[in-house]
Amino acid sequence: MTALKRYERLEGPGVWREHAGAQRRNVILSFGDASLVVSDTAERVLTHWSLAAIERLNPGESPALYAPGEASDETLEIDESLMIEAIEAVRTAVARGRPHPGRVRLAAFAAIAAGLAALAVFWLPGALVRHAVSVVPDPVRAEIGRDLLGRVTRVAGQPCARPGGMAALDRLSRRLLPGREARIVVLPGGMPRAAHLPGGLILLNRALVEDYEDASAVAGFVLAEAARADANDPLAVLLHAAGPMATLKLLTSGTLPERALEEHARTLLTVPPTPVSDAALIARFAEAGVPSSPYAYALDVSGEDVLGLIEADPLRDRPVRPVLSDGDWVQLQAICDP
Repeated sequence: MTALKRYERLEGPGVWREHAGAQRRNVILSFGDASLVVSDTAERVLTHWSLAAIERLNPGESPALYAPGEASDETLEIDESLMIEAIEAVRTAVARGRPHPGRVRLAAFAAIAAGLAALAVFWLPGALVRHAVSVVPDPVRAEIGRDLLGRVTRVAGQPCARPGGMAALDRLSRRLLPGREARIVVLPGGMPRAAHLPGGLILLNRALVEDYEDASAVAGFVLAEAARADANDPLAVLLHAAGPMATLKLLTSGTLPERALEEHARTLLTVPPTPVSDAALIARFAEAGVPSSPYAYALDVSGEDVLGLIEADPLRDRPVRPVLSDGDWVQLQAICDP
């Protein structure tokens, strides 16, 4: 035991009592190999006390009173300061080496708490959103989309609904997004050029249908929004922003908090759209049979920032089937007219 090295030859006087009813005896104390040796004045060994088990009965008092263990009534009274120092040094070393169940429990609890906190912060929100996205039925998605649209229209105005233009929009949707539950809505202004909502809603600013010579550029914006919705489920985007409590409310009641819907509607009107890779867009244009160049030039009239969409146009130098007939395009351009 390291604590013993400086006290290996230490001896000193003490007063020993074998049990509570025994007479007190003057004894000689010396350090043995991991034990305190108690001898009488004739140097006959009376007992050995294990250094690891010694207990002090009167901390801070003098003379010091020790016992060989908690359950023993055998005692030693020591007035020699160096001997007391030696015994206390050994007791301290032994205490340090003992296991501390309370500390272990505290450390284990802290580790568990940290793990649970990490799960709550990093894993639980994503898991909740993934579960919600997988179980929320289409009618609820559509209802959320309509609710968001109602909030967007407070800023962007009511959807344009001239009958001929509405019919042209339906044909545009069937042409570009066959087999999908999609609805294209044209809004008078106050919004980005295009956006999308849960439930298959794609929003277009009226400028897109009024500022171009044919429907190819408009078609590009519709296809780009469809690609964004496929890459990042719009309901998942909404729930990630709304937070775990809003997601739980949706799972338990089928509705979202008003505040979450209001904030997401504001985001749709102010935050730039997420980028879509040129490869994903080109594939979408090729599948729909729509040239990508008109959309590219609508994004950047110089073409410098959209060279990938121009040079990889899937219908470049090939016959192009019109996106809409001339009559439908004229009707669509007038959809916001009184």
